[in-house]
Amino acid sequence: MTKSATEKRRVRRVSQNGGKEASDAPPKKNTSGKDVFQLFAEKVRDNKKLESRWAIMQETRVEYFRGKDFTVFLRNYPEVKEMLSSNKDLEVEEIINTLLMKNLLVRCDRVVKTVRPGKKKLSSWPAHLEIHSEQLFSENDGFFAWTFMKRRTLWQTILSFLWPLVALAVCLFPVYPYQCKIVVLYACAGALLFLVTLLLLRGAIFGILYIILGKRIWFFPNINAEETTFRELIRFWPEKDEEEQPKWTVRITYAIGAVLFILLLRYHAPDEAARARYQKKVYNIIDDVLEWSPKLALSGMMEKQHPVVNETEANFTKEEN
Repeated sequence: MTKSATEKRRVRRVSQNGGKEASDAPPKKNTSGKDVFQLFAEKVRDNKKLESRWAIMQETRVEYFRGKDFTVFLRNYPEVKEMLSSNKDLEVEEIINTLLMKNLLVRCDRVVKTVRPGKKKLSSWPAHLEIHSEQLFSENDGFFAWTFMKRRTLWQTILSFLWPLVALAVCLFPVYPYQCKIVVLYACAGALLFLVTLLLLRGAIFGILYIILGKRIWFFPNINAEETTFRELIRFWPEKDEEEQPKWTVRITYAIGAVLFILLLRYHAPDEAARARYQKKVYNIIDDVLEWSPKLALSGMMEKQHPVVNETEANFTKEEN
């Protein structure tokens, strides 16, 4: 019986027992006292050469990679295996099975296993995963998620201390000096205008290419994604269109609908007088926000209070009358 077969049988036994059985040999430690496979897993996860994505698995956000990408990664960068010391000659299958056995990885499976209408094949990177029934390495259709917490970087630690200060600064905005209020106002308005312009331009490009070429091309494809990293959020190039090309009748229908919608908006657009009224209201609201100060607020409260008359003096006046 080969070493690979023995490893498979051991991993199968551990998976059937719920991952409670430990390995036969004691884990090899390095000088710092950590398991070499744990150090190997941390180094591989921090390496940007191994392509990985984020997904939702049982209401938990996990980072995962594909089995075939891991095989290519170790083939192109064999120096990574040097961290395994005496185990550096293990095959890819044996390394993954050991990581599964040590609960550093968990094999996942896609939740949606059927091709959606209009698509030719399943997504290469599913957004929702579930735990696979067989915890063994598979190169072709295997997804593997990390089960340990990623090491916090220095930048993340600094941000964790800065967020409470940012929240406090937002709450103290009404008492800012006038010039600071102006800077914050124009910065927020500029950022909002940039996002709205980007979304409108993105939608217009998609509509034009869809009607003319029949291609579904979304620039900044992850700009509206809720669960993604910052690098994926700002990715510009669109993903490959895997859906079937729409019929020309559908494209003409969408073109007619778009033209009618633009004409409807043009017909109901406000005239110059209405635009001036709206602009004046907005300016008044902005001026109230910028000119507010604790002094003005206190003076306004004092003006609204009615004069208080002493009860004894009031009774004395009544007796005289």
